[in-house]
Amino acid sequence: MKTSQQTSRREFLGQVAAATTFAIVPRHVLGGAGQVPPSAKTTVACIGLGGQGHIDLFNLLALDEVQMVAVCDVHREGSGYISWEWMQGTDRRTGGREPARRRVDEHYAAKKQTGSYRGCNAYADYRELLEKEDVDAVVVATPDHTHAVIAMAAIRRGKHVYCEKPLSYSVYEARQIAEAARQAKVATQLGNQGQATEEARVVQEYILDGAIGPVREVHVGLGKRFWDPPVWGSRPPETPPMPEGLDWDLWLGPAPARPYHSAYHPWRWRDWRDFGTSPLGDMGCHTLSTVFKALKLTYPTSVKAECIELGPDVHPRQFRVRYEFPARDGMPPVTLAWHDEGFQPPRPKDLESGRSVSGVVFLGEQGTLMGHRLVPESKMKSYGRPPKVLPRSPGQYKEWVDACRGGPPAGSDFVTHSGLLTETPLLGNIAMRLGRKLAWDGPNLKFTNDPAANEHLHRKYRDGWTL
Repeated sequence: MKTSQQTSRREFLGQVAAATTFAIVPRHVLGGAGQVPPSAKTTVACIGLGGQGHIDLFNLLALDEVQMVAVCDVHREGSGYISWEWMQGTDRRTGGREPARRRVDEHYAAKKQTGSYRGCNAYADYRELLEKEDVDAVVVATPDHTHAVIAMAAIRRGKHVYCEKPLSYSVYEARQIAEAARQAKVATQLGNQGQATEEARVVQEYILDGAIGPVREVHVGLGKRFWDPPVWGSRPPETPPMPEGLDWDLWLGPAPARPYHSAYHPWRWRDWRDFGTSPLGDMGCHTLSTVFKALKLTYPTSVKAECIELGPDVHPRQFRVRYEFPARDGMPPVTLAWHDEGFQPPRPKDLESGRSVSGVVFLGEQGTLMGHRLVPESKMKSYGRPPKVLPRSPGQYKEWVDACRGGPPAGSDFVTHSGLLTETPLLGNIAMRLGRKLAWDGPNLKFTNDPAANEHLHRKYRDGWTL
Protein backbone atom coordinates (compact mmCIF):
# COMPACT_ATOMS: atom_id res chain seq x y z
CA MET A 1 0.00 0.00 0.00
CA LYS A 2 1.27 3.48 -0.81
CA THR A 3 1.98 5.92 1.98
CA SER A 4 0.34 9.33 1.99
CA GLN A 5 3.55 10.82 0.65
CA GLN A 6 3.54 8.36 -2.25
CA THR A 7 -0.06 8.93 -3.24
CA SER A 8 -0.24 11.18 -6.30
CA ARG A 9 -2.55 14.17 -6.53
CA ARG A 10 -4.48 12.44 -9.34
CA GLU A 11 -4.97 9.30 -7.23
CA PHE A 12 -6.03 11.41 -4.24
CA LEU A 13 -8.68 13.21 -6.28
CA GLY A 14 -9.94 9.87 -7.56
CA GLN A 15 -10.13 8.54 -3.99
CA VAL A 16 -12.06 11.61 -2.87
CA ALA A 17 -14.56 11.16 -5.67
CA ALA A 18 -14.97 7.45 -4.85
CA ALA A 19 -15.32 8.05 -1.12
CA THR A 20 -18.08 10.61 -1.61
CA THR A 21 -20.14 8.58 -4.08
CA PHE A 22 -22.88 7.90 -1.51
CA ALA A 23 -22.81 11.35 0.06
CA ILE A 24 -24.69 14.42 -1.04
CA VAL A 25 -21.95 16.51 -2.58
CA PRO A 26 -21.81 19.56 -4.82
CA ARG A 27 -21.91 18.96 -8.56
CA HIS A 28 -18.38 20.38 -9.01
CA VAL A 29 -16.96 17.46 -7.01
CA LEU A 30 -18.43 14.56 -8.98
CA GLY A 31 -18.99 16.32 -12.26
CA GLY A 32 -22.25 16.48 -14.13
CA ALA A 33 -23.69 17.51 -17.44
CA GLY A 34 -21.06 19.72 -19.05
CA GLN A 35 -18.64 19.32 -16.14
CA VAL A 36 -15.49 17.25 -15.74
CA PRO A 37 -15.00 15.35 -12.45
CA PRO A 38 -11.78 16.17 -10.55
CA SER A 39 -10.21 12.77 -11.18
CA ALA A 40 -10.57 13.27 -14.96
CA LYS A 41 -9.16 16.78 -15.14
CA THR A 42 -5.83 17.62 -16.73
CA THR A 43 -3.58 18.92 -13.95
CA VAL A 44 -1.40 21.87 -14.90
CA ALA A 45 1.38 23.93 -13.32
CA CYS A 46 2.39 27.40 -14.54
CA ILE A 47 6.08 28.33 -14.42
CA GLY A 48 6.76 32.06 -14.81
CA LEU A 49 4.06 34.42 -13.56
CA GLY A 50 4.76 37.80 -15.05
CA GLY A 51 2.42 39.51 -17.50
CA GLN A 52 2.26 36.78 -20.14
CA GLY A 53 2.29 34.05 -17.54
CA HIS A 54 -0.86 35.51 -16.04
CA ILE A 55 -2.53 35.65 -19.45
CA ASP A 56 -1.82 31.93 -19.81
CA LEU A 57 -3.03 31.28 -16.28
CA PHE A 58 -6.35 33.09 -16.76
CA ASN A 59 -7.05 31.36 -20.07
CA LEU A 60 -6.40 27.90 -18.64
CA LEU A 61 -8.48 28.56 -15.52
CA ALA A 62 -11.39 29.23 -17.86
CA LEU A 63 -11.31 25.63 -19.14
CA ASP A 64 -13.37 23.25 -17.02
CA GLU A 65 -11.25 20.24 -17.97
CA VAL A 66 -8.16 21.87 -16.40
CA GLN A 67 -7.18 21.87 -12.74
CA MET A 68 -4.41 24.33 -11.89
CA VAL A 69 -2.48 22.78 -9.02
CA ALA A 70 0.81 24.69 -8.79
CA VAL A 71 2.55 27.89 -9.77
CA CYS A 72 6.24 28.75 -9.85
CA ASP A 73 8.20 31.96 -10.12
CA VAL A 74 11.61 33.07 -8.88
CA HIS A 75 9.98 36.26 -7.55
CA ARG A 76 7.71 35.86 -4.56
CA GLU A 77 5.77 39.06 -5.31
CA GLY A 78 6.63 42.32 -7.02
CA SER A 79 5.25 45.25 -8.96
CA GLY A 80 6.21 46.72 -12.31
CA TYR A 81 5.16 43.82 -14.56
CA ILE A 82 3.70 44.73 -17.92
CA SER A 83 -0.08 44.55 -17.93
CA TRP A 84 -1.68 41.28 -18.98
CA GLU A 85 -4.40 43.34 -20.64
CA TRP A 86 -2.32 44.54 -23.59
CA MET A 87 -4.80 47.21 -24.67
CA GLN A 88 -3.82 49.05 -21.51
CA GLY A 89 -0.34 49.54 -22.93
CA THR A 90 2.29 50.10 -20.26
CA ASP A 91 -0.03 49.68 -17.28
CA ARG A 92 1.83 47.89 -14.50
CA ARG A 93 0.62 44.98 -12.40
CA THR A 94 1.76 42.86 -9.49
CA GLY A 95 3.31 39.56 -10.49
CA GLY A 96 5.10 36.61 -8.95
CA ARG A 97 4.20 33.26 -7.47
CA GLU A 98 2.19 34.40 -4.43
CA PRO A 99 -0.22 36.70 -6.33
CA ALA A 100 -0.71 33.89 -8.85
CA ARG A 101 -1.37 31.33 -6.10
CA ARG A 102 -3.95 33.64 -4.53
CA ARG A 103 -5.67 34.18 -7.87
CA VAL A 104 -5.92 30.42 -8.49
CA ASP A 105 -7.35 29.75 -5.04
CA GLU A 106 -9.79 32.66 -5.38
CA HIS A 107 -10.95 31.34 -8.74
CA TYR A 108 -11.73 27.86 -7.40
CA ALA A 109 -13.21 29.27 -4.18
CA ALA A 110 -15.69 31.26 -6.25
CA LYS A 111 -16.83 28.02 -7.92
CA LYS A 112 -17.41 26.21 -4.60
CA GLN A 113 -20.52 26.60 -2.50
CA THR A 114 -18.38 27.11 0.59
CA GLY A 115 -16.51 30.00 -1.01
CA SER A 116 -13.11 28.79 0.20
CA TYR A 117 -10.28 26.88 -1.43
CA ARG A 118 -6.62 26.22 -0.71
CA GLY A 119 -5.19 23.77 -3.20
CA CYS A 120 -2.57 25.57 -5.30
CA ASN A 121 1.06 25.19 -4.24
CA ALA A 122 3.71 27.84 -4.97
CA TYR A 123 7.39 27.22 -5.74
CA ALA A 124 10.45 29.34 -6.43
CA ASP A 125 12.40 26.63 -8.28
CA TYR A 126 10.84 24.75 -11.21
CA ARG A 127 13.01 21.74 -10.40
CA GLU A 128 11.39 21.39 -6.98
CA LEU A 129 7.95 21.71 -8.56
CA LEU A 130 8.69 18.95 -11.08
CA GLU A 131 10.04 16.76 -8.30
CA LYS A 132 7.09 17.19 -5.94
CA GLU A 133 4.03 17.75 -8.14
CA ASP A 134 2.43 14.90 -10.05
CA VAL A 135 1.08 17.14 -12.83
CA ASP A 136 0.12 16.19 -16.36
CA ALA A 137 1.34 19.37 -18.01
CA VAL A 138 3.30 22.57 -17.48
CA VAL A 139 3.26 26.07 -18.93
CA VAL A 140 6.61 27.83 -19.40
CA ALA A 141 6.27 31.62 -19.46
CA THR A 142 9.67 32.71 -18.18
CA PRO A 143 12.13 35.00 -20.03
CA ASP A 144 13.52 33.57 -23.29
CA HIS A 145 16.87 32.47 -21.89
CA THR A 146 15.31 29.87 -19.58
CA HIS A 147 12.63 28.44 -21.91
CA ALA A 148 14.70 25.51 -23.13
CA VAL A 149 16.09 24.23 -19.83
CA ILE A 150 12.65 24.26 -18.20
CA ALA A 151 10.83 22.78 -21.20
CA MET A 152 13.42 20.03 -21.53
CA ALA A 153 13.21 19.14 -17.83
CA ALA A 154 9.44 18.80 -18.13
CA ILE A 155 9.56 16.77 -21.36
CA ARG A 156 12.06 14.35 -19.85
CA ARG A 157 9.55 13.72 -17.06
CA GLY A 158 6.86 12.98 -19.63
CA LYS A 159 4.96 16.23 -19.09
CA HIS A 160 2.97 17.96 -21.81
CA VAL A 161 4.38 21.45 -22.40
CA TYR A 162 2.99 24.82 -23.44
CA CYS A 163 5.92 27.23 -23.92
CA GLU A 164 5.80 30.92 -24.67
CA LYS A 165 7.50 32.12 -27.83
CA PRO A 166 10.18 31.73 -28.91
CA LEU A 167 10.65 28.10 -27.95
CA SER A 168 14.30 28.70 -27.07
CA TYR A 169 17.15 31.16 -26.80
CA SER A 170 19.37 29.38 -29.34
CA VAL A 171 18.93 27.48 -32.61
CA TYR A 172 20.52 24.38 -31.10
CA GLU A 173 18.11 24.42 -28.15
CA ALA A 174 15.10 24.63 -30.47
CA ARG A 175 16.29 21.60 -32.43
CA GLN A 176 16.92 19.58 -29.26
CA ILE A 177 13.58 20.44 -27.67
CA ALA A 178 11.64 19.49 -30.80
CA GLU A 179 13.44 16.15 -31.01
CA ALA A 180 12.90 15.44 -27.31
CA ALA A 181 9.18 16.17 -27.69
CA ARG A 182 9.00 13.84 -30.70
CA GLN A 183 10.61 11.00 -28.78
CA ALA A 184 8.57 11.54 -25.62
CA LYS A 185 5.30 11.79 -27.59
CA VAL A 186 4.04 14.60 -25.36
CA ALA A 187 1.51 17.24 -26.39
CA THR A 188 3.12 20.61 -27.04
CA GLN A 189 2.13 24.11 -28.08
CA LEU A 190 4.03 27.35 -28.62
CA GLY A 191 2.49 30.56 -27.33
CA ASN A 192 1.99 32.20 -30.72
CA GLN A 193 -1.73 32.72 -30.25
CA GLY A 194 -2.37 34.23 -33.68
CA GLN A 195 -1.91 30.85 -35.35
CA ALA A 196 -5.27 29.75 -33.98
CA THR A 197 -7.27 32.67 -35.38
CA GLU A 198 -9.77 32.81 -38.22
CA GLU A 199 -7.56 35.32 -40.05
CA ALA A 200 -4.67 32.82 -40.10
CA ARG A 201 -6.91 30.24 -41.78
CA VAL A 202 -8.21 32.74 -44.34
CA VAL A 203 -4.67 33.71 -45.40
CA GLN A 204 -3.80 30.07 -45.96
CA GLU A 205 -7.00 29.51 -47.92
CA TYR A 206 -6.35 32.46 -50.23
CA ILE A 207 -2.92 30.97 -51.04
CA LEU A 208 -4.39 27.49 -51.49
CA ASP A 209 -7.10 28.87 -53.78
CA GLY A 210 -4.51 30.55 -56.01
CA ALA A 211 -6.01 33.98 -55.39
CA ILE A 212 -2.68 35.74 -56.01
CA GLY A 213 -0.85 33.04 -57.94
CA PRO A 214 2.58 31.64 -57.02
CA VAL A 215 4.28 33.69 -54.29
CA ARG A 216 7.91 34.68 -54.74
CA GLU A 217 8.24 37.48 -52.15
CA VAL A 218 6.92 38.07 -48.65
CA HIS A 219 7.55 41.26 -46.67
CA VAL A 220 6.92 41.82 -42.98
CA GLY A 221 6.87 45.37 -41.64
CA LEU A 222 6.74 46.24 -37.94
CA GLY A 223 6.81 49.67 -36.38
CA LYS A 224 8.31 51.15 -33.23
CA ARG A 225 7.98 49.24 -29.96
CA PHE A 226 5.86 50.77 -27.24
CA TRP A 227 8.81 50.90 -24.82
CA ASP A 228 12.15 52.67 -25.17
CA PRO A 229 15.44 50.77 -25.52
CA PRO A 230 17.97 50.74 -22.66
CA VAL A 231 19.88 53.97 -22.19
CA TRP A 232 23.15 52.01 -22.07
CA GLY A 233 24.83 50.20 -24.92
CA SER A 234 26.48 47.89 -22.41
CA ARG A 235 25.65 46.74 -18.89
CA PRO A 236 24.31 49.42 -16.54
CA PRO A 237 26.98 50.67 -14.12
CA GLU A 238 24.79 50.82 -11.00
CA THR A 239 24.12 47.91 -8.65
CA PRO A 240 20.80 48.72 -6.97
CA PRO A 241 19.49 46.62 -4.08
CA MET A 242 17.74 43.37 -4.88
CA PRO A 243 13.94 43.39 -4.61
CA GLU A 244 12.73 41.46 -1.59
CA GLY A 245 11.66 37.94 -2.43
CA LEU A 246 13.59 37.66 -5.73
CA ASP A 247 16.01 34.75 -6.25
CA TRP A 248 18.34 36.41 -8.76
CA ASP A 249 20.55 33.37 -9.22
CA LEU A 250 17.54 31.31 -10.29
CA TRP A 251 16.37 34.14 -12.57
CA LEU A 252 19.75 34.11 -14.34
CA GLY A 253 19.55 30.36 -14.88
CA PRO A 254 22.02 29.28 -17.60
CA ALA A 255 22.88 32.86 -18.61
CA PRO A 256 26.20 34.51 -17.62
CA ALA A 257 26.21 35.93 -14.10
CA ARG A 258 25.78 39.67 -13.55
CA PRO A 259 24.41 41.86 -10.75
CA TYR A 260 20.70 42.52 -10.52
CA HIS A 261 19.34 45.66 -12.13
CA SER A 262 15.78 46.83 -12.84
CA ALA A 263 16.84 47.24 -16.49
CA TYR A 264 16.54 43.44 -16.74
CA HIS A 265 13.69 42.48 -14.45
CA PRO A 266 10.71 42.39 -14.33
CA TRP A 267 10.09 42.75 -18.09
CA ARG A 268 12.84 44.70 -19.86
CA TRP A 269 15.04 41.62 -20.28
CA ARG A 270 14.11 41.06 -23.95
CA ASP A 271 16.33 43.97 -25.10
CA TRP A 272 19.47 42.30 -23.69
CA ARG A 273 21.42 39.77 -25.70
CA ASP A 274 22.12 37.53 -22.71
CA PHE A 275 18.41 37.11 -21.94
CA GLY A 276 16.15 38.04 -24.84
CA THR A 277 16.04 37.18 -28.53
CA SER A 278 15.57 40.67 -30.05
CA PRO A 279 12.39 42.13 -31.55
CA LEU A 280 12.70 39.42 -34.19
CA GLY A 281 12.59 36.69 -31.56
CA ASP A 282 9.82 38.55 -29.77
CA MET A 283 7.45 38.77 -32.74
CA GLY A 284 8.89 36.38 -35.33
CA CYS A 285 7.06 33.28 -34.12
CA HIS A 286 3.80 35.24 -34.09
CA THR A 287 4.08 36.84 -37.49
CA LEU A 288 5.87 34.11 -39.43
CA SER A 289 3.71 31.18 -38.32
CA THR A 290 1.02 31.75 -40.95
CA VAL A 291 3.68 32.48 -43.59
CA PHE A 292 5.30 29.11 -42.88
CA LYS A 293 1.99 27.27 -43.04
CA ALA A 294 0.62 29.05 -46.11
CA LEU A 295 3.83 28.62 -48.13
CA LYS A 296 4.91 25.26 -46.68
CA LEU A 297 8.28 26.66 -45.65
CA THR A 298 10.95 24.55 -44.03
CA TYR A 299 14.64 25.51 -43.75
CA PRO A 300 15.94 28.69 -45.39
CA THR A 301 19.05 28.27 -47.53
CA SER A 302 20.50 31.65 -46.60
CA VAL A 303 20.04 34.58 -44.26
CA LYS A 304 21.43 38.11 -44.48
CA ALA A 305 20.90 41.10 -42.20
CA GLU A 306 21.63 44.80 -41.92
CA CYS A 307 21.07 46.73 -38.72
CA ILE A 308 21.77 49.85 -36.72
CA GLU A 309 23.45 48.70 -33.53
CA LEU A 310 22.63 49.96 -30.04
CA GLY A 311 25.61 48.44 -28.28
CA PRO A 312 27.50 45.21 -27.61
CA ASP A 313 25.06 43.92 -24.97
CA VAL A 314 21.81 45.18 -26.49
CA HIS A 315 19.88 43.83 -29.47
CA PRO A 316 19.37 46.17 -32.44
CA ARG A 317 15.97 47.80 -32.74
CA GLN A 318 16.39 48.91 -36.35
CA PHE A 319 17.15 46.13 -38.80
CA ARG A 320 16.25 44.24 -41.95
CA VAL A 321 16.68 40.47 -42.39
CA ARG A 322 16.30 38.57 -45.66
CA TYR A 323 15.82 34.82 -45.92
CA GLU A 324 15.88 32.72 -49.07
CA PHE A 325 13.81 29.54 -49.22
CA PRO A 326 14.06 26.90 -51.96
CA ALA A 327 11.26 25.57 -54.16
CA ARG A 328 9.07 23.05 -52.33
CA ASP A 329 5.96 20.99 -52.99
CA GLY A 330 5.13 22.67 -56.30
CA MET A 331 5.82 26.19 -55.01
CA PRO A 332 8.62 28.40 -56.40
CA PRO A 333 11.59 29.74 -54.40
CA VAL A 334 10.60 32.63 -52.17
CA THR A 335 12.40 35.52 -50.48
CA LEU A 336 11.15 36.51 -47.03
CA ALA A 337 12.17 39.96 -45.77
CA TRP A 338 11.62 41.31 -42.25
CA HIS A 339 11.70 45.12 -42.04
CA ASP A 340 11.80 46.36 -38.47
CA GLU A 341 11.77 49.86 -37.01
CA GLY A 342 13.69 52.21 -39.32
CA PHE A 343 13.34 50.02 -42.43
CA GLN A 344 10.30 50.11 -44.69
CA PRO A 345 8.92 47.28 -46.83
CA PRO A 346 8.38 48.04 -50.53
CA ARG A 347 5.00 49.42 -51.51
CA PRO A 348 2.92 46.96 -53.58
CA LYS A 349 2.17 48.40 -57.02
CA ASP A 350 -1.55 47.63 -56.71
CA LEU A 351 -2.02 49.24 -53.27
CA GLU A 352 -4.31 52.26 -53.38
CA SER A 353 -2.91 55.70 -52.65
CA GLY A 354 -3.56 56.76 -49.09
CA ARG A 355 -3.21 53.23 -47.69
CA SER A 356 -0.10 52.38 -45.73
CA VAL A 357 1.82 49.12 -45.93
CA SER A 358 1.29 47.08 -42.78
CA GLY A 359 1.67 43.58 -41.44
CA VAL A 360 2.55 40.70 -43.75
CA VAL A 361 2.49 41.30 -47.52
CA PHE A 362 2.45 38.33 -49.91
CA LEU A 363 3.47 39.30 -53.46
CA GLY A 364 2.10 36.78 -55.94
CA GLU A 365 2.43 36.59 -59.69
CA GLN A 366 -1.26 37.50 -60.06
CA GLY A 367 -1.85 39.76 -57.08
CA THR A 368 -1.13 40.90 -53.54
CA LEU A 369 -2.38 39.78 -50.15
CA MET A 370 -1.83 42.21 -47.26
CA GLY A 371 -2.79 40.88 -43.88
CA HIS A 372 -5.80 38.69 -44.64
CA ARG A 373 -7.21 40.91 -47.41
CA LEU A 374 -6.58 41.08 -51.13
CA VAL A 375 -5.20 44.30 -52.60
CA PRO A 376 -6.75 46.52 -53.87
CA GLU A 377 -10.11 46.57 -52.11
CA SER A 378 -11.88 46.34 -55.43
CA LYS A 379 -10.31 42.90 -55.94
CA MET A 380 -11.20 41.93 -52.39
CA LYS A 381 -14.87 42.76 -53.08
CA SER A 382 -15.00 41.00 -56.43
CA TYR A 383 -13.12 37.87 -55.29
CA GLY A 384 -14.80 37.52 -51.91
CA ARG A 385 -13.74 34.96 -49.36
CA PRO A 386 -11.86 31.83 -50.43
CA PRO A 387 -13.49 28.42 -49.97
CA LYS A 388 -13.39 27.32 -46.35
CA VAL A 389 -11.31 24.14 -46.59
CA LEU A 390 -9.23 24.19 -43.39
CA PRO A 391 -10.50 23.08 -39.99
CA ARG A 392 -11.05 25.91 -37.52
CA SER A 393 -9.39 26.11 -34.14
CA PRO A 394 -11.28 25.78 -30.86
CA GLY A 395 -8.79 28.27 -29.42
CA GLN A 396 -5.08 28.40 -28.70
CA TYR A 397 -5.29 26.95 -25.19
CA LYS A 398 -8.11 24.50 -25.96
CA GLU A 399 -6.03 23.06 -28.82
CA TRP A 400 -3.26 22.22 -26.39
CA VAL A 401 -5.47 20.87 -23.62
CA ASP A 402 -7.35 18.70 -26.13
CA ALA A 403 -3.97 17.36 -27.34
CA CYS A 404 -2.97 16.64 -23.74
CA ARG A 405 -6.18 14.63 -23.39
CA GLY A 406 -5.50 12.47 -26.44
CA GLY A 407 -6.76 14.72 -29.24
CA PRO A 408 -4.90 15.76 -32.38
CA PRO A 409 -1.63 17.74 -32.16
CA ALA A 410 -2.03 21.44 -31.45
CA GLY A 411 -1.55 23.91 -34.28
CA SER A 412 1.85 25.07 -33.10
CA ASP A 413 3.29 21.86 -31.68
CA PHE A 414 7.07 21.73 -31.31
CA VAL A 415 7.61 18.71 -33.57
CA THR A 416 5.86 19.66 -36.80
CA HIS A 417 5.79 23.44 -36.68
CA SER A 418 7.12 25.66 -33.92
CA GLY A 419 10.53 24.07 -33.41
CA LEU A 420 11.51 24.86 -36.98
CA LEU A 421 9.62 28.16 -36.84
CA THR A 422 11.66 29.26 -33.81
CA GLU A 423 14.95 28.50 -35.53
CA THR A 424 14.24 31.02 -38.28
CA PRO A 425 14.21 34.31 -36.31
CA LEU A 426 17.13 33.05 -34.22
CA LEU A 427 19.14 32.58 -37.42
CA GLY A 428 18.35 36.21 -38.20
CA ASN A 429 19.83 37.26 -34.87
CA ILE A 430 23.08 35.52 -35.78
CA ALA A 431 23.14 37.29 -39.13
CA MET A 432 22.65 40.62 -37.36
CA ARG A 433 25.61 39.93 -35.10
CA LEU A 434 27.93 38.99 -37.96
CA GLY A 435 26.73 41.40 -40.65
CA ARG A 436 27.23 39.05 -43.59
CA LYS A 437 25.24 36.61 -45.69
CA LEU A 438 25.22 33.11 -44.25
CA ALA A 439 24.51 29.89 -46.15
CA TRP A 440 22.43 27.53 -44.00
CA ASP A 441 22.27 23.76 -44.10
CA GLY A 442 19.20 23.21 -41.95
CA PRO A 443 19.04 19.41 -41.89
CA ASN A 444 22.67 19.27 -40.70
CA LEU A 445 22.39 22.27 -38.37
CA LYS A 446 25.35 24.25 -39.70
CA PHE A 447 26.43 27.24 -41.74
CA THR A 448 28.39 26.03 -44.73
CA ASN A 449 30.20 29.21 -45.80
CA ASP A 450 31.27 30.51 -42.40
CA PRO A 451 32.48 27.94 -39.82
CA ALA A 452 32.93 30.67 -37.18
CA ALA A 453 29.22 31.47 -37.38
CA ASN A 454 28.43 27.99 -36.04
CA GLU A 455 29.71 29.08 -32.64
CA HIS A 456 26.58 31.23 -32.32
CA LEU A 457 24.16 28.32 -32.70
CA HIS A 458 24.45 27.67 -28.98
CA ARG A 459 26.24 29.13 -25.98
CA LYS A 460 28.04 27.69 -23.01
CA TYR A 461 25.79 27.50 -19.97
CA ARG A 462 26.74 28.84 -16.59
CA ASP A 463 28.16 26.20 -14.26
CA GLY A 464 25.49 23.98 -12.78
CA TRP A 465 23.09 24.26 -15.74
CA THR A 466 22.51 21.78 -18.56
CA LEU A 467 19.92 21.26 -21.25
